[in-house]
Amino acid sequence: MNISEKTRKYILLGLVVFILGGLLIANVLASKQNETFQTEDFLYQQAIQFYQAGNYDEAQKLIADLVAEKANSEMVNYLAGLNAASLGEYSAAAIYMQKALDINPHNVEAPMFMLQFGEILFSAERYDDAKIVLERCKEWNWQPEDYPEYQEQVQGMLTQIENMK
Repeated sequence: MNISEKTRKYILLGLVVFILGGLLIANVLASKQNETFQTEDFLYQQAIQFYQAGNYDEAQKLIADLVAEKANSEMVNYLAGLNAASLGEYSAAAIYMQKALDINPHNVEAPMFMLQFGEILFSAERYDDAKIVLERCKEWNWQPEDYPEYQEQVQGMLTQIENMK
């Protein structure tokens, strides 16, 4: 089969147009995705600032928007859990923390995450679950320099759980 020179030019031109069109579409989609990311990042940073400043109600408004947009984000669920606990909504906080753990099971190896999760479960009166988490914390025998009371707090909650039975 013999392809004429004119046909080869049209094929080459078609490929060039196809590639340039694809690059243009990718650029447009990427810029929209970048705008979405920047907006979500701004909301997340604002929520963290409100949380750290102790303005939990304002943080909750932003977190609700983030959870609606990024329900499968470990960090969003973690922040939502901490903020809900600060508002005294321990059952909701436990759900958010469990979801953060489900998204990233490696958090089971993070001592501070597990302590916070144990405290939230304890405050939500889910004592059996709290005992499991706190016993995991006790197994590590971890003593961080910035939180030397870690093991005492773990043992204190475990003692309270045992005294309730």
